[in-house]
Amino acid sequence: MEDKKARIIQAAIEVLSSKGIEKTKVSDIVKRAGIAQGTFYLYFPSKLAVMPSIAEVMVQKTLSYLEKNVDPEAAIQEQLQVLIRTVFQLQNEEREKTALLFARLASSEYLKEWESIYAPYYKWMSTLLGKAQARGTIRSSLDVNRTARLLIGIIESAAEQIYLYDQIDEMEARVQTDELYTFIKHALGIEVL
Repeated sequence: MEDKKARIIQAAIEVLSSKGIEKTKVSDIVKRAGIAQGTFYLYFPSKLAVMPSIAEVMVQKTLSYLEKNVDPEAAIQEQLQVLIRTVFQLQNEEREKTALLFARLASSEYLKEWESIYAPYYKWMSTLLGKAQARGTIRSSLDVNRTARLLIGIIESAAEQIYLYDQIDEMEARVQTDELYTFIKHALGIEVL
């Protein structure tokens, strides 16, 4: 069963990315997925209902990359640099999917699912911050759960500014990541050298 749902989600990503939301029909998605149209409706009541699942796939991909690339034992400074670079890299690679999600998810009733989709990502970041706080390398007055949400939001927003809204300029992206890193270090109370 989950294999069919995964095929539907992947097909939806591909079709929606190539045709756009308005031109995509459920029949296009099921054709690409190689399933019957009725099977689509077992999982999703409409083509827009698949959007939270696409967002979930993207968040899981981001989290998977971060878990693979961010050394949980490294200093928080190194972890932050890898985190920022990874999010910017993924935003660059996935900008069409991100634009697709923003275009529809923000204007639909599915926006309320965003927090639950991001919950594992928030938890991962909270854990990272909690360890740094226990080591005394970030401010003890921080609420790690709230700060995790803020950091994820600011990092993703900064990457989106570069890759979704602005003309892509790699030099500007590097400057933006450096400035973002400095800003976050100050916010967390990490000594700036």
